[in-house]
Amino acid sequence: MIIVKVGGSVFSDKKGKAENFDGETVRRIAKEIVNFYPREGFIIVHGGGSFGHPYAKEYRIRDGLPGDWETAHLKRIGFTLTHQAMLRANARFIEAFVREGLPAFSVSTSSVFITENGEVAYGDLEVVERLLELKFIPVLFGDVSIDLAKGVEILSGDQIITYLAKMLEPNKVIFLMDVDGIYDGKPGEGRLIQNLPKEEILALLERLHCTSAGTDVTGGICNKLREAKKIAEHSEVWFVNGKVPGRLSGAIRGDGFGTRIARE
Repeated sequence: MIIVKVGGSVFSDKKGKAENFDGETVRRIAKEIVNFYPREGFIIVHGGGSFGHPYAKEYRIRDGLPGDWETAHLKRIGFTLTHQAMLRANARFIEAFVREGLPAFSVSTSSVFITENGEVAYGDLEVVERLLELKFIPVLFGDVSIDLAKGVEILSGDQIITYLAKMLEPNKVIFLMDVDGIYDGKPGEGRLIQNLPKEEILALLERLHCTSAGTDVTGGICNKLREAKKIAEHSEVWFVNGKVPGRLSGAIRGDGFGTRIARE
């Protein structure tokens, strides 16, 4: 089984019009998966792009629920709006995959996972596992979450994948990005790292100055690297350019162009 993370920057322009969707790229991703399904099982996890991020940022969901009623009530509204935006993004994915003959099935993340201070505290994967057994393709997504400590939170697609990898131990986890992989500096300036040993990830995080979450409400590339370090304990990890035709197929086969982190 293979988990594919479709980053928000692959299917959407976060700086563009709200809820813009690159249907052509998503359909092409689906067409590449068609070449391997059903011999290989798949789970798809997609990010927020221009759908969930604007609401999450505007309503400061990551701050949790405050004590006063009026502010907390406004944040509850924002929590709902963020989730509804992600459902709309998810529906577009399902539509694109089904159009290519793939039995994609939506799994609402906020109904499966509960967090505590932003970390997954519990995930009920029984439905996901059963869907895989029945040859469906579960499609999850970065979403809001009920948080045991803060009331409400954001659960990123990357954190979801880390939990899935730990519990299901897929053969590979493939991150689709809008760049060719992981660089030892800024993309276009630094060198593309084609083989990244797990033990070198911490040093790379320091070189990339990953000391804070940055501007992305889910942590951006720094968070991906932190999660990849955990995932590599259970699965082979790839970072490839989801905008370039054939890169996903190459990672699935194992001869792709991008960054590979071998399973420990």
